[in-house]
Amino acid sequence: MPSTESAGPRSRRFGLLAAIVFTVVILDQLTKWQVTSAMRLHESIPIIPDLFSFTYIRNSGAAFGILAGSHAGFRLVFFGLTSVLALVLLATIYARLSPADWIGQVSVASIFGGAVGNLIDRIRFGEVIDFLDFSFLGHHWPAFNVADAAITVGVCFLIGHFFTHKESPV
Repeated sequence: MPSTESAGPRSRRFGLLAAIVFTVVILDQLTKWQVTSAMRLHESIPIIPDLFSFTYIRNSGAAFGILAGSHAGFRLVFFGLTSVLALVLLATIYARLSPADWIGQVSVASIFGGAVGNLIDRIRFGEVIDFLDFSFLGHHWPAFNVADAAITVGVCFLIGHFFTHKESPV
């Protein structure tokens, strides 16, 4: 029978994970819903001219359109399986983090939430809705979404954290 001492930190850790994942997924899906409701596919609305626009696109591939030209059935199975495997890996990493490692926990939860947000799109539409569109001095970055931003920020923080985090001697 688990002690009540271990149940408290464990439930707080799960609560933190759930809150972050829920927040990322809701923000991601709400922004995508707003874009699809208010814009036509491929429509672009400049917010800061020559720097930032809302541009409604659909990405059938992975990051930067990788595998976009593949057969739709292959993409569905491939991205479905890789998403599930990534979520299992993230859950394993999360479970192995120290309860005191809140930076690691927030980073992994952010990545997890972003992966769930994009997986929802793949299941619903067979592709991912992107709309955040940046360019600078004629150089254009591929459009992305809130889920992509959460994944990227989470990965950057997690990598930085792993490089700077010192385990205390046992």
